[in-house]
Amino acid sequence: MNTQQIAILRWYAANLTTQIPVGNRPLDVAFDGESIWVVNSASNNVTKLRASDCTILGTFPVGNGPLALAFDGANIWVANHNSNNVTKLSAADGTLVGTFNVGNDPAGIAFDGANIWVANHLDNTVTKLQASNGATLGTFAVGGEPEGVAFDGTNIWIANTTTNNVTKLLASTGAVLGTFAAGNFPCALAFDGSNMWVANASDNTVTKLKDDGVSLGVFAVGGEPFGLAFDGSYIWTANSTTANVTKLRASDGAFVGTFAVGNFPTAVAFDGASLWVTNETSNTVSKL
Repeated sequence: MNTQQIAILRWYAANLTTQIPVGNRPLDVAFDGESIWVVNSASNNVTKLRASDCTILGTFPVGNGPLALAFDGANIWVANHNSNNVTKLSAADGTLVGTFNVGNDPAGIAFDGANIWVANHLDNTVTKLQASNGATLGTFAVGGEPEGVAFDGTNIWIANTTTNNVTKLLASTGAVLGTFAAGNFPCALAFDGSNMWVANASDNTVTKLKDDGVSLGVFAVGGEPFGLAFDGSYIWTANSTTANVTKLRASDGAFVGTFAVGNFPTAVAFDGASLWVTNETSNTVSKL
């Protein structure tokens, strides 16, 4: 087997972990096609890293208590839960593009190809913003204390932490298409191209849902999973209280492995080759 074949298998990527210092209380991570962005909640800023070699390319101020971020193809959007707004930064150089008001305690954010969706944790709503200019296009009721937001190509899914369910909205109109049971304290979502995965932090599990909300299984992971990502074949969970990530086969939920990261991992992202994990109390990101 040559080195190219080994790289395709990527067996080593989950066994060799690099830790990179970032700001205080890193809580979320996103990939923009070249760089990794990390939101540092206690520092009120975001860190930009070159994905290929972990070089820090800049640190940029945002609002108070940033919790989540998303990439729209050109810009980074950050949900600032203490400011009740979102910050839009140019992904190219971190320049501030705009700041836009949303609901109370924005805690999750996603891009649908044209618009930005923000989960307003204390309002039990999501706000839809036009990505091009930040204009508010609507505010829609969902379940209790929403956090996770994901787009499936047509619909927006919201993880409602206190009502233990997920809401599915038609992205074009915001119409509610269904509310589906999940586990206890569902807080993060990931779409695998066919099905939606839900991290249930209080159950130490993930739920796999079909497009119609039918459960395809509930699978055990590590302690209090707060983050989810899909790498093209596998689902990865960031397990906060066990300081590791779990790898599941997306096709059937089969357990593949558990890999150590930093302390209190909260979010995970895939850059096409490597996995990135925010470690809240280590003030680092892990690259696997």
